[in-house]
Amino acid sequence: MAPLTTLQIGGPARFFVRAESNEQVVDAFDLVAKRGMDVFVLGGGSNLLVADSGFDGLVIQVAISGVERDGETVHAGAGESWDQIVALSVENELAGVECLSGIPGFVGGTPIQNVGAYGQEVSETIVSVRCFDRLANKIVELTNADCGFTYRTSIFNSVERDRYVVLSVTYHLKQNGPPMIAYKDLRTFFGDREPKLREVRDAVLKIRRAKSMVIDRDDPNSRSAGSFFKNPIVDRARFDEIASQFADGSVPGFPAGDDRVKLPAAWLIERAGFSKGFRLGNVGISANHSLALVNLGGGTASEILALKEKIEAAVQEKFDILLQHEPVFLGFD
Repeated sequence: MAPLTTLQIGGPARFFVRAESNEQVVDAFDLVAKRGMDVFVLGGGSNLLVADSGFDGLVIQVAISGVERDGETVHAGAGESWDQIVALSVENELAGVECLSGIPGFVGGTPIQNVGAYGQEVSETIVSVRCFDRLANKIVELTNADCGFTYRTSIFNSVERDRYVVLSVTYHLKQNGPPMIAYKDLRTFFGDREPKLREVRDAVLKIRRAKSMVIDRDDPNSRSAGSFFKNPIVDRARFDEIASQFADGSVPGFPAGDDRVKLPAAWLIERAGFSKGFRLGNVGISANHSLALVNLGGGTASEILALKEKIEAAVQEKFDILLQHEPVFLGFD
């Protein structure tokens, strides 16, 4: 499984199917039902940590291709490269996903974790998601409301985990709409200038590359699963309590609704004693981004887990906050 993941870590799957059509996905699950096998649905492997022992079941890689554009609507198969969809949208002056440039993985993964970056989330543009409903054993169309989107969450990775398999996604974008310039990194990059859509995409890619958050074979710091930890959300009172520990007022926070505040996990990790470039065996923290755990060459899943637990323990001890990991774990007890 290692070559099928961006972390380049993981043992073998007992069985493997690459499904390139809706029918092949349905057939694969028929096989699962007949043989009573454990099953895992794989996309681009960009948000996945596979155990060193692998997975004793069937891995179904959903590789359905196809992109259709109808005005402001874009319909894409689950196996399409997400960044290619962003590039297509920007080329056609369609605003709404430009800040999500450079995020690795397939289209099928975007609704599952409600992919977001630099002030945008895919839930803001998703119209519907076509899925195979394993419970009803049929293909269904879910609306945006059906998906239950919240921060980095949807029904696909929470209350209905393992029920739906994403086959395709339909997005509605805004023709000639203004680009999103919400986060500090982008505001600093452009200053007072109002950039064009393509300029924002180029800027996001440049910023992400500087943080090794764009997959690059020549950059060992990009051998990761992206941001390994979610930014925790706390109530205002808890945020004020943490802020009181720092007299210089250096604690960053972003409004998260209902008198709650989102804290940057990267800031918490660094203040808990883990700097960029920290190493533990053959894995470590990216030299360019403290949220990314990286395989420095020959790394194992057990080493990634050990580093994860070390970071979590330090953050909890200092801030009484338990970080939540973003990647899916496969093959672990």
